[in-house]
Amino acid sequence: MKQVTIKPAARANLVQEYYFSSKLKQIAAMRQNGINVISLGIGSPDLSPSGDVIQVLHQNSLNPANHGYQSYIGIPGLRTAFAQWYNKWFDTDLNPVDEILPLMGSKEGIMHISMAFLDPGDEVLIPNPGYPTYEAATKLAGGIVRYYNLTRENGWVPDLKEIEDAGLNHVKIMWINYPHMPTGRKASQEIFSNLVSFAGRHGILLCNDNPYSFILNDNPLSIFSADGARDVALELNSLSKSHNMAGWRIGMVAGRADFINAILKVKSNMDSGMFQPLQAAAVAALSAPKTWYNELNKIYRDRRRAAEELMSTLGCSYDPEQSGLFLWGRVPANWKDGDELAEKILNEAYVFITPGSVFGSNGNNYVRISLCSKEAVINEANDRIKHMLNLSR
Repeated sequence: MKQVTIKPAARANLVQEYYFSSKLKQIAAMRQNGINVISLGIGSPDLSPSGDVIQVLHQNSLNPANHGYQSYIGIPGLRTAFAQWYNKWFDTDLNPVDEILPLMGSKEGIMHISMAFLDPGDEVLIPNPGYPTYEAATKLAGGIVRYYNLTRENGWVPDLKEIEDAGLNHVKIMWINYPHMPTGRKASQEIFSNLVSFAGRHGILLCNDNPYSFILNDNPLSIFSADGARDVALELNSLSKSHNMAGWRIGMVAGRADFINAILKVKSNMDSGMFQPLQAAAVAALSAPKTWYNELNKIYRDRRRAAEELMSTLGCSYDPEQSGLFLWGRVPANWKDGDELAEKILNEAYVFITPGSVFGSNGNNYVRISLCSKEAVINEANDRIKHMLNLSR
């Protein structure tokens, strides 16, 4: 039978395979060939949720009644737990009835928001450097990408005058992400207040992607701490980083009831609700005491010190005040860019770190190290790189 040609939709050509998806294939192939690659590239926590959380998951899984379809808006207990979590840690009041929508990870929320609010031709302000999914979701939803610059010189904060001077007539959404990934720039009340004021002046939906609030950061902030944010903002959050539950796919979006309803229209046509035992376990996770976050950050502080030593071995400079699950460093002038450095390390020291270009052109001269490996593994990577550099001299 003659092979039938069936072309993918044109929108599939608007995006590429996610960088880490393709890179993991390369690393898997190297390992199959007997090369022991150390991966310090991806922010997938290697630690476990608390024992209480796993026990709740187990107990709820034993109940036959919990294996059917669930509500599209999540169980009331989970929405209430998210509201209480925001009240306790972010000093923000959210109505669990209609201002919180649980998600199967916050990444799906980026796509849902894009589909709910963008018409073809609407423009979207996306940070450069920033999380690549903002760009992909915009393109798939028919929007037009408008990058705004984040640079070391402006402290990785948007230059709002520069953005305004470029014109905003067709801008519908602005993506922000504080604490920022990949640079680790922390949120501040001033940053949020200025952004909310900007969005209000121009009728822009301001979307803050906020999964890194608790990692090496003593002052978790929500966009809703800024006056007027309820009128213009949505916020995504997740248990992936803060509770070591990345593979569980549990997140949320919060905001005005009519905004949430618009997102629900999209979401309810794309899934059939989250497994009830996962939701019950998330309720337990969200009740974690301060000691949980303190103990988690003690581990990350030790790993961070090891990552700083590795950055120093590479001759990279970094901001010691950055927060989050990564360390962002500027490559020295003897390297063309972060890609050249990262490729040499992978191919000669068998250590994978992420080149900053993955996150946009303003990341070209940077690399990123994940803290999601044990301190001993980061130290071994450092030893390998020292050996490689000595052989290169």
